[in-house]
Amino acid sequence: MTQTSIKKNTGALLGWLLLAFFAAGLGGLGSASAPDFYGQLNLPGWAPPAWLFGPVWSALYLMMGIASWLVWREGGFHKTRLALSLYLLQLGINSLWPWLFFAWHLGAWAFVEIVILWFVLLATLVSFRTHNVLASLFLIPYLAWVTFATALAWSAWHMNPALLG
Repeated sequence: MTQTSIKKNTGALLGWLLLAFFAAGLGGLGSASAPDFYGQLNLPGWAPPAWLFGPVWSALYLMMGIASWLVWREGGFHKTRLALSLYLLQLGINSLWPWLFFAWHLGAWAFVEIVILWFVLLATLVSFRTHNVLASLFLIPYLAWVTFATALAWSAWHMNPALLG
């Protein structure tokens, strides 16, 4: 690898990581009241403590950024357009969820949205696999977490009709 290609790859990795964490930040703005609101909710016994969400999401966004970079390296946006477009779409959907649930208390909409996220994420994972198997493997924990979060969102919505109308 030449010095130029190392710099290009390093810059691209940083760019994809920044994009992932920018999306995390947008979602984070919507979840500013999450610890207080989460504490008010009736939740199932299997619900994780509020403090766990930050570290889990940080790890997942790191893996998302690396995965997108691995796919990008397979030919840039031109050759991986569908995969990276799906990736960008799921980032946007992901960023909207905390607003729906924590900021606006729209339980039904948050549940519908997270189901859509799950399907777009699955399509992203499958599309990533056609370009880079390791990239798709990086998305498996994210899909598992969104699966868990979908069940939790459903439970929270149904257990808290007054708060999540």
